[in-house]
Amino acid sequence: MLRIKKLDIFIIRSFILLFLGTFFICLFIFMMQFLWRYVDDLVGKGLAISVLSEFFFYATLTLVPTALPLAVLLASLMTFGNFGERYELLAIKAAGISLMRVMRPLMIFTVLICCTSFYFQNVIAPKAQVKLWTLLISMKQKSPELEIPEGVFYDEIEGYNLYVKHKNKDTGVLYNIMIYNFSDGFDNAHIIVADSGKLEMTADKKHLNLHLYSGEMFENLKSQSGSVENVPYRRESFREKHSIIEFNANFNMVDESFMNNQYQSKNMIQLQSSVDSMTHIVDSIGHTFYKEAKTSTYRPVAGLTKEDTLKIRKSKLTAINTDKIFNNYSLSDKQRVIASALSNSQNIGNDWKFKSLNTAETDERIRKHEMEWHKKIALSFSCLIFFFIGAPLGGIIRKGGLGMPVVVSVLIFIIYYIIDTTGYKMARDAKWILWTGMWISSFILAPVGIFFTYKSNNDSVVLNADTYINWIRKVIGIRDTRHLSKKEVIIQDPDYEEESENLNLLYNECEEYVSKNRLKRAPNYFTTWKNNEKDEEVIAINEHLERIIEDLANSKDAKILGTLNNFPIMSVHAHRCPFNIQALNTATGVLLPIGIIYYFRIWAFRIRLYKDLKLINKVSRDLQDMIRKQLANN
Repeated sequence: MLRIKKLDIFIIRSFILLFLGTFFICLFIFMMQFLWRYVDDLVGKGLAISVLSEFFFYATLTLVPTALPLAVLLASLMTFGNFGERYELLAIKAAGISLMRVMRPLMIFTVLICCTSFYFQNVIAPKAQVKLWTLLISMKQKSPELEIPEGVFYDEIEGYNLYVKHKNKDTGVLYNIMIYNFSDGFDNAHIIVADSGKLEMTADKKHLNLHLYSGEMFENLKSQSGSVENVPYRRESFREKHSIIEFNANFNMVDESFMNNQYQSKNMIQLQSSVDSMTHIVDSIGHTFYKEAKTSTYRPVAGLTKEDTLKIRKSKLTAINTDKIFNNYSLSDKQRVIASALSNSQNIGNDWKFKSLNTAETDERIRKHEMEWHKKIALSFSCLIFFFIGAPLGGIIRKGGLGMPVVVSVLIFIIYYIIDTTGYKMARDAKWILWTGMWISSFILAPVGIFFTYKSNNDSVVLNADTYINWIRKVIGIRDTRHLSKKEVIIQDPDYEEESENLNLLYNECEEYVSKNRLKRAPNYFTTWKNNEKDEEVIAINEHLERIIEDLANSKDAKILGTLNNFPIMSVHAHRCPFNIQALNTATGVLLPIGIIYYFRIWAFRIRLYKDLKLINKVSRDLQDMIRKQLANN
């Protein structure tokens, strides 16, 4: 029996509140981005509130699957970031509960989100797409709202260009009007100039009543002769002129049947059925084209009978000298043959070009249907991937709120969007295998999610900047300095006589090592990569040094403490091979560019070790002098 514990309720409640907030924020962002694409088709059309509300509703339904992955990523990152920032995740782990156990209720909830996303894409989105595209086409076909500006030409009335210098907004009267009527063609334009006028919409909103006062009309007349020098025209002066212009301002919904064959309006079963049908049609057409090519287009000699063709095939001729045959023709026959060959080749080329376009168009439709089929699954699965990226990242970063989580989420989603868009275009253009292009974003991000989950479950410092800074400092060779200070409480004073003997012993060890290893000389390149064992002598010198520093750090003498800070922090492995495995060292030496870089690094660290040992001897002598003075004073 499934038991829901208080911890599960607490985790789910914390996640759901953030998920709902981030989901509506993401949906609003995607909605704004969608509206920017079609703002030109909405503005200035005088659309009713009901039409716009219906458009926003269907657009929102189609964008729900796109907003869900980003909402899951942001909500999971913020949830576990809050847990880490408030030390709740630390308390949960201290109680013996692993990260995977904490994530388990949210895994189940994310799977439900994946199913919801798939339901929206497979059931709701196709119907919403039909309604949405029907509205978009209807909006594009609707005439704009009649609002004639001042001082510019207005061309939203089909076949007309209107210029109004000034208009009275209270009465609607237009002054200094110029109208270009191109409804009968550009060559037969009607030009009307009037002092004033008025435009009124008819009751059915399908026509405009144009009332003009005190003006003139100029009209070109078709010339009966072919001459273009003298073109007759007609000029008419009027005190009052009235005309009707066709201008349909009503919103007419187009038929939804145009979306029946579009891939956006189909569920997975319909998509698969359409792919099978189109594939069968393409195969049939291809077989027909093959038979035509075999029986007609590439026959050996056009116009020969079947018996003549068989005779030619059975003949012993191995080659035909076409140039010799062509040169025996007369000039007129040569021209006829060339013209006939050119015409035949052009006809054959045009015929196969048409057939190629036909099959290419069908192949493109098949690819789009198959891409939509894969997209419904891949986009739903991305919700689960983003959860396994966001949840462990939140536990690693340990930052809640809308600061760092938003930045990280946006960066991850941008990377996902770039990879997904690239794969989509490659699959659409048939440059990649279709399923590879549609699933490449999941193939790349899924291992990232597994890696972050593993690191977070093991309390890794994979995103700790200090870890990478320390590693870079170690590679470059930058070291920290010692900072010893006087202790407030000293349990036991150091034995200065014993420490003086230890310093003398340390001095002898350093001198012996320097004289034996010749650190200042360049090492042999070939023998460098053969010895991957640890340098036990340097390790022993370093341990001896640290014991002396630890004992003398209990001293009350400030001079001794200050001198101890002059001891270097030694690197006991940097002057040897970089790897503990002999095969890796050999491979590094063989790869000359890499091997030379490591070689000079080893040489530089040998020189630094030489300087460290000399510095240790100098500081040791100084400490011995101070200890002798300390013993003398006592």
